[in-house]
Amino acid sequence: MSKNPEEILAFVVEAAEDKKAADVVTLNLQGVSPIADYFVICHGNSETQVQAIAGEARKKAHEHGVNIRGFEGIDTARWVLLDLGDVVLHVFHRDDREYYNIERLWSDAKVVERV
Repeated sequence: MSKNPEEILAFVVEAAEDKKAADVVTLNLQGVSPIADYFVICHGNSETQVQAIAGEARKKAHEHGVNIRGFEGIDTARWVLLDLGDVVLHVFHRDDREYYNIERLWSDAKVVERV
């Protein structure tokens, strides 16, 4: 059974929060970009935490039967990207998040408010 983008988004955000990711932001890219429906952006305070956040999201994708299209950056743990098709997770090291500032690059996207 395939998951809709909102279901994928929910478990990705949950995985990030489970590993104490900081400043979790979700951008709704629907109608803004064909790349994905959502970007989840967060950061960890160390390479180990960045790897744990990305690893947990990857594990949840496997548990939910969601195909992983790409998984990059885990070795250096400065910017890890997990591409789940409709949802892309960006996990930055704290020191690199402000430098790349992808929220600014995608400023046309709406920030999703979590309840």
